[in-house]
Amino acid sequence: MLLSQPFTGATVTQVRHLLAAQVAAVGLPGEAGDDFVLAVHELVTNAVRHGGGAGQVDLYLRADVLVCEVTDHGAGIGDLLVEMPAADVPGGRGLWLAHQLTGTLTVTGGPAGVAASVSVCLTPQSTPVALDSSPPERDRVDLSADEG
Repeated sequence: MLLSQPFTGATVTQVRHLLAAQVAAVGLPGEAGDDFVLAVHELVTNAVRHGGGAGQVDLYLRADVLVCEVTDHGAGIGDLLVEMPAADVPGGRGLWLAHQLTGTLTVTGGPAGVAASVSVCLTPQSTPVALDSSPPERDRVDLSADEG
């Protein structure tokens, strides 16, 4: 366990700073680290707004995967849609944003409250090599040449 911290609305900023320090310490700096911290921050603020005003953040490593779980004791999640609301709708983007920033989002609800978690792999993933599917040079036709 890298971090296990209760929070309330009054301590959201403090928890974000503690989380950011731990995320950097495990080797997730820069934009990827910022995205992960922002995703967790969205889950924390959701717990404050919709989950009874308080909760718990648990940050831990599973092999090379950094996982953060945010739990609260709210009434539940009801119909959960993780999609971008219309532009004229205020709020409602927290879960969508957490998913977009990390690529992972798990939300479970039960009688004891809601648990939402995000994760990120610390080991750089190999990216596929883009193959040039264009024909060889001898078969290419230059359409930009002026015929005049």
